[in-house]
Amino acid sequence: MSQTLAAVSGSLGSIGYGLAAIGPGVGVGIIFGNGTQALARQPEAAGLIRANQILGFAFCEALALIGLVMPFVYGK
Repeated sequence: MSQTLAAVSGSLGSIGYGLAAIGPGVGVGIIFGNGTQALARQPEAAGLIRANQILGFAFCEALALIGLVMPFVYGK
């Protein structure tokens, strides 16, 4: 007697991307949270802080986009 209780079908890459999106999400939260604290402590350095925030955000989002593309590249 062999019964299948649950079957996994579809692309596991989409599940992997869902889990991989947690990292950039946390990273973006940390970047903007700490940037807000830095702006509150030193408002005269707003231009430099904002530029660094945008740069860090771009790197985090690039990692998220790479994670989105990889299941399609290495998928079946």
